[in-house]
Amino acid sequence: MELTDNHRRYWRKNLNITGILLAIWFVVTFVVSFFARELSFKFFGWPFSFWMGAQGSLVVYCLIIWYYARYMNKLDIEHGVQETEE
Repeated sequence: MELTDNHRRYWRKNLNITGILLAIWFVVTFVVSFFARELSFKFFGWPFSFWMGAQGSLVVYCLIIWYYARYMNKLDIEHGVQETEE
């Protein structure tokens, strides 16, 4: 099976969004933890680093999953590769 230009564009967009979302995941997971002592301002009444460790990172992870699923559904429809229900 040879890839068409449509498949290449689809795959390129998929790789781009995956790279962006992985960069966000990396920042939320490792950069915030690395600079936890410097992030000592209050956020919703708690130190920001504590809030990110307790709830913030989980909220961001759920948002990343939600956005990726939504974006990929739109991309599938745009390129005609969506799954059909039987």
